[in-house]
Formats: sequence, structure tokens, C-alpha cells
Amino acid sequence: MEREKGFAYCGLACCLCSENSNCPGCRKEGCNNKQWCKNFNCCKEKGIKGCWECDQFPCKGTMLDKPRVLAFSRFLALYGEEKFLECLKRNEQTGILYHHEGKLTGDYDEKQTEKEIFDLILYGKA
Repeated sequence: MEREKGFAYCGLACCLCSENSNCPGCRKEGCNNKQWCKNFNCCKEKGIKGCWECDQFPCKGTMLDKPRVLAFSRFLALYGEEKFLECLKRNEQTGILYHHEGKLTGDYDEKQTEKEIFDLILYGKA
């Protein structure tokens, strides 16, 4: 896990992204597709760390429309980045995958509700 990459503005874990190992992370302008990303542009404009800090959270028509992304952002709002990193690291060490091999989806995407995603983050129950 590359802690320095941290989290994207939307709440995704850049620190666990397997798409591009050379990417420094979303908040360090590493994402190649940031021009189309409403979350990236909005957070940059507002000068906030992520959607979870916005007074209009959650907004529609963004990455937050995806259940995993919305749950991750809500988790960050409630528990903070350090707690989230600790949970993700523990889960990774016990075999819970952020991305399945060759895909951009993983165990967190298989959950249907925010509660199920929170439980997986907090307790590592796959």
C-alpha cells in the first residue's frame, strides 16, 4: 500500500489502485482522466480535501453515484483518513482485495449496501 497516494477527491483509495503504479494519486494531479472528473474539479475549485468535506455532499451525477465510492466518502467523513488507511491495510493483509487481478473492481464492490461496505472496512468480513 502506497500511503502517500492517499485518497482521491471522491473517496477512492489511490493508495491501493493497481491501474498505474507511476501515478502519484488524484490529489497530486496524477490521474490521466481528471479533466472529465466532476469530483476532482469541484474539490479543487472549493479547496477541500475531498467530497466528504463539502456542505453539499453527496451530490449527484458524479463518482458518488457508485455505491462503493459513496460509502468510502462517507467513511472518510465519519472516521478520517488514518482510520480508513489502517482498515484497508489490515484487510489487504487478510486477503480482502481492493482490485481483483486485472480488474478495477474488488471485494468492496461485491457488497450491495453501505452497511455491508462499512462492515467490510471496519471488521474485515468478506
